[in-house]
Amino acid sequence: MKFLNKKTIKLDKVLNKLDKLALEFTKILTKQKIRYVIVSGYVAILFGRSRASEDIDIIIEKLDLKKFNELWQALCKEFECLNTGTAQTAYEEYLLNNCALRFSRKDDFVPNIEMKFVKVDLDNWTLDERMKVFVNEKLIFISPIELEIPFKIFLGSEKDIEDARFLYRIFKEKLDNALMQEFVRKLKVEKEFNRFIR
Repeated sequence: MKFLNKKTIKLDKVLNKLDKLALEFTKILTKQKIRYVIVSGYVAILFGRSRASEDIDIIIEKLDLKKFNELWQALCKEFECLNTGTAQTAYEEYLLNNCALRFSRKDDFVPNIEMKFVKVDLDNWTLDERMKVFVNEKLIFISPIELEIPFKIFLGSEKDIEDARFLYRIFKEKLDNALMQEFVRKLKVEKEFNRFIR
């Protein structure tokens, strides 16, 4: 792993099943000019944390129905939506109601992608401040690590705590600690952060 600048990482690795899925799916988002950011468990897995996961969480910018239809058509050439078979239902009954859509490869339902629209200020900040990661020269966007660590502690399961500890260990020399502490305060996890991370 190599930092090209504060917000760009170069990563060369042997790709696992989740990596391949992330790269294939986000390639379509990029081609459709959709702003997105990968968040949560896959971020730790991307950097080498060894654990199972059945999905990759992706937040995308809000789209109108016309633009979403274009994205839907592009995605459905390679992927299948597990929630519904129609773009309108996916858009109106899921995305507009803050519910995630699940997409999988047509021949393999696990792992899958969980995709939703931005819905709160924190989502918008994550999308605006996303980090670039060049995985074997292919670009994907992930949530800033300074948010990922406190947010994982906020989620609080054993798996999430271990994700947070893993990310802190590998990034501690590169973190903007003031920014991370701001999220620790906003998410009200000061005690847990000091217990599990410090």
